[in-house]
Amino acid sequence: MKKTPYTVIGAGHGGKAMAAHLALMEFPTTLYNRTPERVAAIKELGGIELDGGEYGPRGFGRLECVTSNMAEALEKAEMIMVVVPSSAHADIAKAAAPHLRDGQVIVLHPGRTCGTLEFVKVLRENGCTADVTVAEAETFIYASRSDGPAQARIFRIKEAVPLAALPATRTRLVLDRIREAYPQFIDGGNVLQTGLNNMGAIFHPALTLLNAGWIEATHGDYQFYIDGVTPSVARVLEVLDRERVTVAASLGIRARTALEWLKMAYDTDGENLHEAIHNQPGYYGIKAPPTLNHRYIFEDVPMSLVPIASLGQHYGVSVRGMDSIIRLACIVHRTDYWRRGRTVDRLGLDKLSVTELTTYVTEGIMAT
Repeated sequence: MKKTPYTVIGAGHGGKAMAAHLALMEFPTTLYNRTPERVAAIKELGGIELDGGEYGPRGFGRLECVTSNMAEALEKAEMIMVVVPSSAHADIAKAAAPHLRDGQVIVLHPGRTCGTLEFVKVLRENGCTADVTVAEAETFIYASRSDGPAQARIFRIKEAVPLAALPATRTRLVLDRIREAYPQFIDGGNVLQTGLNNMGAIFHPALTLLNAGWIEATHGDYQFYIDGVTPSVARVLEVLDRERVTVAASLGIRARTALEWLKMAYDTDGENLHEAIHNQPGYYGIKAPPTLNHRYIFEDVPMSLVPIASLGQHYGVSVRGMDSIIRLACIVHRTDYWRRGRTVDRLGLDKLSVTELTTYVTEGIMAT
């Protein structure tokens, strides 16, 4: 039986692992990266050597095509896997818009918060009339890294990853198409639900900024979650988490709390967030970022924290904690993340009531 052709957009840690794994599963796989030098070794060898550890996939994943030409990358693809930082989603949508065709499925790995909403808006603004389906994963399915120019390593493959399409009525279509390669994906409700369950928005920026002095003094030479999460820092994380859950509730969504997420992901309990984080053995040994110029701020603030806070402000939820962390990030990085980020205005959602927004994400009908 003919297998579905895949194109993986992005040749970083995640993209290389996904492309190699798809190839080893015998799916015709194309790898795209905008910088030719980044994929020159892969192109020369014709594929990627994958080490999946003791229980994971391993071997040489031979690729059908390695390219920096978007038209060539999308020509044969039926499934398009976007594995780039969320700050690049808009650029990828703009580059892909002229080359997409009816029936193709695009999945953002992951969407962070409002990634699919942004991607669809950019496609529309750039004249894309193809009937494509855009979806997002709540988190990245692999724990992986790049081991060399044409080498990748997978440490773990998650057992269940929520996924949602825009509109949600197309989620089943995406799950049916992707199941042959990834049975781990499950119905994530809608793209607001996957985006508002984004735990990185709560943990990453605040923990980095509240440890700014320690990071700069030690270049990250301490345990990020163990030494960095003191009782006071944990109380700030709890406030941010309550705000996120309240924003979700204002949109009719039951979001998981951080404590629920720790229980689900790691089977870790605690009376409070400080205790639960310190009860998670997997956090021991994880070092802090070596610098404040890190994706935990420059990606997670504008693409995760800003959209949650913006939704809260727009629909009447107090998000003073989130706003304080965003403003600290603006000061530290000397930039305006409110202006650069995924705000309700920039996403074109500012005229929608809660009911109209819900209708849009579930049925794809935008009020005019």
